[in-house]
Amino acid sequence: MATRFTGKAGTVCGKVGKARFAENSEGTPTFLYMGGNFPRHTFTARIPGNARAKFKPAPEELEGKDVCVIGTIERDASRAEIVVDSPSNLKLATIR
Repeated sequence: MATRFTGKAGTVCGKVGKARFAENSEGTPTFLYMGGNFPRHTFTARIPGNARAKFKPAPEELEGKDVCVIGTIERDASRAEIVVDSPSNLKLATIR
């Protein structure tokens, strides 16, 4: 589980179970919930609202896809989270 690596740089890969643009929340973030079905997911990739326009296509289109998120692993409640402010930190996973 990624929470063991809080504060360290890392890569977390998995299927995006749900993607949600929280346009009425502070900072207008977009959340990519991974590691199980929302709200029982174990990991969140959070894209701040001010970085959202950099992502083409829109982050919601990643729902159901396997992705890798690169960044510093933080803790959000009982889950691990990485804040993604650049498209270069979010990649489609390639299965070989």
